[in-house]
Amino acid sequence: MTAMLRLLASLAAAGVVVPTTAAASEPQRAAPADTAALEFGGFRAGARLDEIDALVRRREGNLRCDRARADRRVTECRGRFLDSDSGEAVTLWISAIDSVAGIITLRAETPGDRLDRWRDGIVARYGKVGARAQGTQWMMQWVRRGRMLRLTWREERGGRVASVSLVDGRVLDGWGRDRARTKLVSRDSLPNQRADSL
Repeated sequence: MTAMLRLLASLAAAGVVVPTTAAASEPQRAAPADTAALEFGGFRAGARLDEIDALVRRREGNLRCDRARADRRVTECRGRFLDSDSGEAVTLWISAIDSVAGIITLRAETPGDRLDRWRDGIVARYGKVGARAQGTQWMMQWVRRGRMLRLTWREERGGRVASVSLVDGRVLDGWGRDRARTKLVSRDSLPNQRADSL
């Protein structure tokens, strides 16, 4: 199981990572865009992979996706594109369920004022929140309607590295419920199978 798939499983199992609403009780295969959608640089969790691929290509980048072996509904993607302001490379990771992005992470070294620009842009759009430290890493987090945007940064090998993670709890919750249902059905069918074999 890959690290991204383990992350998806733990997020889905935790249930408290991203709060959900009663309106999100049914899984959504393609979450519609809305004004409360948390996004960063045009990327938003809940977007379809073809939309994200088009965005990456417009920024002179590429995206390569593979289906997970453990769960064929899960697609894991990696890519790179050029930051529109600095022209420097940004690394992109995506975990999607049924071609809908549940988790998107953008990561880049932050020379100069890039971290300030990232942070200031997010704060201007979604409001100021307190920064929290965990060891050498700092984090700021915003939550809206079952979605989360998290900015983290730390010193690494003499430079500063920043990442933005976008999570759509509705996509992950739908996947988690489907997985739980599948396990329940499999477990329930075992006694019947044994009885039939007697």
